[in-house]
Amino acid sequence: MNDKRQDPEKLLKRVQNEELQASRGKLKIYLGAAPGVGKTYTMLQDAGAKRKQGIDIMVGVVESHGRKDIENLLQGLEILPKQTIEYKGKLLEEFDLDGALKRNPAVILIDEMAHSNVEGTRHAKRWKDIKELLYRGIDVYTTLNVQHIESLNDDVSAIIHAPIKETVPDSMLELAETIELIDLPPEDLLKRLQDGKVYLPEHAELAKENFFRKGNLIALRELALRVTAARVGAQVLLYRQGQGIRHIWSSNEKILVCVGPGGESLKLIRAACRLATSLQATWSAVYVDSPRVRLSEQERNSAIKNLRLAEQLGAETRIISGFDLVAELINYAREQNVTLIMIWKRIRSKWFDIFTSRLADEIVRNSYEINVYIMTGKYSGGDDKQQKNISKTILLRRVYMTTIGVVIMATMINYALFQFVSARNLILVYLVAVTIVSLFGRVWPSILASILSVAAYGVFFAPDLLNFSITNFEYLSTLVIMILLTQVISHLTILTRRQAESARISERQATALHKLSRQLASTRGVDKLLEIGSKYLAEIFDSEVMALLPIDHKLVIKAKIGTEQGLDAKEFSIAQWVYDLGQIAGLGTDTLPFSKAIYVPLLASQGTMGVLRVCPKNQENLLTPEQMHFLETCANQIALTIEVDHLQEKNKQTEFEKEIDHTRSVLLQSVSQDLRAPLASIMLSASTQMQLAKDLDSERITQIGQTIYSEAEQLSRLINNLLQITYLEKESIKLQKKPSSLKDLIGNVLKASREKLGKIPVYIKIPLEIPEIPYDNTLLEEVMFNLLDNAIKFAPEDKPIEIYADMDKDKVIVSIEDHGPGIVDDEVNKLFEKFYRGRMLTTKRGLGLGLAICRIIIEAHGGNIWAENREGGGAAFKFSLPLGLAT
Repeated sequence: MNDKRQDPEKLLKRVQNEELQASRGKLKIYLGAAPGVGKTYTMLQDAGAKRKQGIDIMVGVVESHGRKDIENLLQGLEILPKQTIEYKGKLLEEFDLDGALKRNPAVILIDEMAHSNVEGTRHAKRWKDIKELLYRGIDVYTTLNVQHIESLNDDVSAIIHAPIKETVPDSMLELAETIELIDLPPEDLLKRLQDGKVYLPEHAELAKENFFRKGNLIALRELALRVTAARVGAQVLLYRQGQGIRHIWSSNEKILVCVGPGGESLKLIRAACRLATSLQATWSAVYVDSPRVRLSEQERNSAIKNLRLAEQLGAETRIISGFDLVAELINYAREQNVTLIMIWKRIRSKWFDIFTSRLADEIVRNSYEINVYIMTGKYSGGDDKQQKNISKTILLRRVYMTTIGVVIMATMINYALFQFVSARNLILVYLVAVTIVSLFGRVWPSILASILSVAAYGVFFAPDLLNFSITNFEYLSTLVIMILLTQVISHLTILTRRQAESARISERQATALHKLSRQLASTRGVDKLLEIGSKYLAEIFDSEVMALLPIDHKLVIKAKIGTEQGLDAKEFSIAQWVYDLGQIAGLGTDTLPFSKAIYVPLLASQGTMGVLRVCPKNQENLLTPEQMHFLETCANQIALTIEVDHLQEKNKQTEFEKEIDHTRSVLLQSVSQDLRAPLASIMLSASTQMQLAKDLDSERITQIGQTIYSEAEQLSRLINNLLQITYLEKESIKLQKKPSSLKDLIGNVLKASREKLGKIPVYIKIPLEIPEIPYDNTLLEEVMFNLLDNAIKFAPEDKPIEIYADMDKDKVIVSIEDHGPGIVDDEVNKLFEKFYRGRMLTTKRGLGLGLAICRIIIEAHGGNIWAENREGGGAAFKFSLPLGLAT
């Protein structure tokens, strides 16, 4: 069979993957069943050969463990110096990642991929170092034992009866361009161990008693061979799909089971499982959802249960949508390189085969080089089938009665039109009637409508049709064409309805997933994320959804959609089990199936974030395996978004701590100038007063006293600002809000600042309609003090300081304006930073903390603060406060 043209989408995807791989380094893994099989030795041999070819290659880290053969191969190769790290009072050597990136060789050798790095290095695991090297475009050769593969952790632990602490995720094997199996029979490996070629003699005996048992080595060797075979099989499949190859390559046995709603599918699935186990082959189960075969909800649920059984037995399940069952099955089989198709064939009468074709026979006819395994048997129903037939009979009776009624109605219309139009045109009325019947979505009623229409036309409007003369041949041909046309319309109408229904479901899911992704990406806050995710899951699956998150290791409901009820102790225990084990449970699963809801863990990279409870409103409609996978995908996306939100909060906290450290550093630099100056002035004035007390008159003493008081007040102000900014940034502000008058606040601040204002006039404008505002009176007075003090520094004595207040929707805006020199353009966004002092200030006093304190207090109230230049000259400092109580 000739290969067809490549799929453009798959070809484009392959080109994109190749371009992406071209920009990254290539990974080669030397895989072995156990230490001592020769992985490091082979890697160094290949490195020596590459070096002779002129390739820039260096040794990042290779452990010889005292073996002379390894040390000999290391000679002549450039070795990267290790970095020394102090850990618990000891100096340890580790791979120097930064040194490797700086050196940037073409190829670097890194032994023992699963190694855990010492605390203090950039990455906790060596495989993460390798991943960064690959993303920087450096090729890496590395070694790995099969027991360190994450997915095999449990299997290996059961074999060697010991836990495996160091593992490598399977994704690293997927990144590898080449996996080379270094194999050695267990007998030869044990001899190498005895000769001291694996471990030093003092460690060899201990290893032989524990890990290096012949049975362990045989089992691990089998695992290594399977991993390599699976990797090669995946490469074969990707190559075939990338090249558009359609014919089967029998490089490995792969079985495909065709699943349907009947009980015979259970026998077929069990037989496939036994066959796959005996052949050591992979197998998959497929159900084709075709618009040509209209199944009831009960039959569809039965097919879904059969698929779930196959999934439990180890099969990869898939639901395929398509019109032609045979074509879809064969195409899927060729894409997956299936070598054997298993299908059930019912035993029926030979007369039945004359009029209908069997699915099994069609698959055999189109399978070509794919082998087909057919199981046969008689179909046996049961009480459920009998009950279902009774319901179907009642429904069919209604449909057929409606069909007869439609034909009678069409006949009555034709009888009324018969005197005015030609009898030949009356056929069109019957054509409309048959089309209406076909909208019921059933084939046989439309056929009955066609036959009844022809009969009614012949009896009532063309009685001479029974005389097969040449004059009536035109009528007969017209009627035959009408029958064919009505059947085509009926068939197409049925197919269109079924395809539209399937497309509508797919479009609904795709649209909801797209909206979910966009909403989650633009939302912050765990509660809002859970609310959005639960809402969309409820819409997609027509279900009631709850989201539960742990608080002090106990699950708590954080979001509810579609229900106001809580959970009883039994349901909480199910959710807790799902959270603890990270596995799905509940309705339609094998774990705790008695539940009315499905419990899905919110899995993220750092563990389980919480649990989703999805309770379908219609308990009879089970989720298909693909819908279940879709639900898990949505849950994982929600969990990932929550994890990102947590990380962002953690990063904010880290940045906040860095800012505190920076503040402390700047503070130490400012203390010598800003705090020492008033102290020196106070000490000088006090010393002068003490030394010249007898010679000073009362006026001079008063001046010195005023100087001491003024400097002490300035010093107190600086220290107060310093302590306040430290407290506000370190501790969360606990506001004590209560509704208060803004006019009274401004009056109190002006009264306390009367001495500082001197001769500067103050103009106040506050509308009477402004209500009392909820704020912390003490903190907001501090804001007004600082803003007024800032205005006094720049305001001329002959021009007023203006204070305005106005309402804007749900907030109040307060503005303190002066007629000074204004703000330099590049300073507008810097004035509210700590320790920043504007260039327009003429005094060197002050730490530059007043405006920073204002910003923290206003933002804690849920408002904003900013500065801008006035149109007539001068600066305006404005802040807003919400009218509501929530912040």
